[in-house]
Formats: sequence, C-alpha cells, structure tokens
Amino acid sequence: MLFAFSIAPSGSDSGDGSVGAAVAEAVRVVRESGLPNETTSMFTTIESETWDEGMAVVKRAVEAVTAVSPRVSLVLKTDIRPGYQGQLQAKVERVEEHLRGGGA
Repeated sequence: MLFAFSIAPSGSDSGDGSVGAAVAEAVRVVRESGLPNETTSMFTTIESETWDEGMAVVKRAVEAVTAVSPRVSLVLKTDIRPGYQGQLQAKVERVEEHLRGGGA
C-alpha cells in the first residue's frame, strides 16, 4: 500500500510564513519508521504492507506537528493494491518506460 500525505500546521511563527520546521518533524517520524519513503515539495509517500502499519506512521507524523501547532491540516491519498510490493519506485518506472516508447 502507498500512502501519500501532506501534514502542515495552520500557521507559522516564522517571519516568512514557512512551516518547514514543523513539516521536518513529521518527515523525521516517517524516516524513523523504517518504511520505504519519499518526500517531495508537496507530499511524503510511504509504502507499507498493511493499512494499520501505514496509518500508524501517518498518525505519529500528525502528532509530531500537533506538538507545535494547535491546528493541523492533513491531506491523505492511498493506493490499496494487495499483493504488490516495491510500488514506490515501480509505478514511476512503468511511466518512464511509456515515456521512452516501450510501454504497451
């Protein structure tokens, strides 16, 4: 299962409105989980074998941001495909194959 999510506090104490410090705490939780993960400018994606395992990481990441902000926003999208692993890279590789003209 893939879980793509974005967690952010509703406000920021920084002069420029950046929420980077709070988001970094959420990403720290994700990386410490040991699950395959990727962070981009808008989302963090993790891959887990079960719903409970993935949601537990999302919950801990939300809690990390809640520790520094009384209000938190969460956007969550999942790809539930039992029996498939390694999809964090494989899905991208399939698209790249099509871009090279080799896809069916």
